[in-house]
Amino acid sequence: MAESSLVHKIHHDSSSASSSSSSEDDKRPSLARQAATVKAKAKEKAIHYKAEVKRLFGREQPIHKVLGAGKAADIFLWRNKRSSAMVLGAGTMLWFFFESMEYHLITFICHFLIVSLAALFLWSNASVFIHKAPVQVPQVAIPEDFLIHIVKALRFEINRAFLLLREIGTGRDIKKFLTVVGVLWLISLVGSCFNFLTLFYLCFLSLFTLPLVYEKNEDQIDALAVKAMIEIKKQYAVLDAKVLSQIPVAGFKKD
Repeated sequence: MAESSLVHKIHHDSSSASSSSSSEDDKRPSLARQAATVKAKAKEKAIHYKAEVKRLFGREQPIHKVLGAGKAADIFLWRNKRSSAMVLGAGTMLWFFFESMEYHLITFICHFLIVSLAALFLWSNASVFIHKAPVQVPQVAIPEDFLIHIVKALRFEINRAFLLLREIGTGRDIKKFLTVVGVLWLISLVGSCFNFLTLFYLCFLSLFTLPLVYEKNEDQIDALAVKAMIEIKKQYAVLDAKVLSQIPVAGFKKD
């Protein structure tokens, strides 16, 4: 009798354990599904937020594609850290060389060509006496299609600049007039603080820093840019209402 009750108890415990384990197994897929649902909703919300955020300058493509999606974009965005460091280091060394030693660019180019041509000339003549193969100087030629493409792009941008200047000069848009005057005044302030070489180097340095910072923080930067543009438009509306609308000049277009 005791044995039968013991067997019954063991059977009851095993059945309860199996039922509890099966219930736990049933809970695991449901928990996994809930976690997957939460993750999918978070991802969808992030995508929806990114779609709502207005990109800087009306950009619709990633910054890598805006920069050309080629080797230059990889260098500027530090995709290839070795190449980026080499290009940035070479540019910094050249700037330091010209700025600190006061070495002029035309003088440097002429001296470099003199040394290179003298070395090639001497080696080509000396190779006959020392029984060495002469240096194979590569033939360099600029492709016609590449040059035509650059000229067409420059022509398009120059024509756009001329059209903008014409619109400003004829007094059609006071907003563009104030924008161009402000930008030119800002450039004049920066130019008075640095010489042309240093200013060129700062632009070169910004290519290796600003796109990288923007790519890593594009949502925050775009949000701040939108707020700044809203504030600028508000201030411009106040200026237009109080000052610009009072100027009796025909041809000014108001927004």
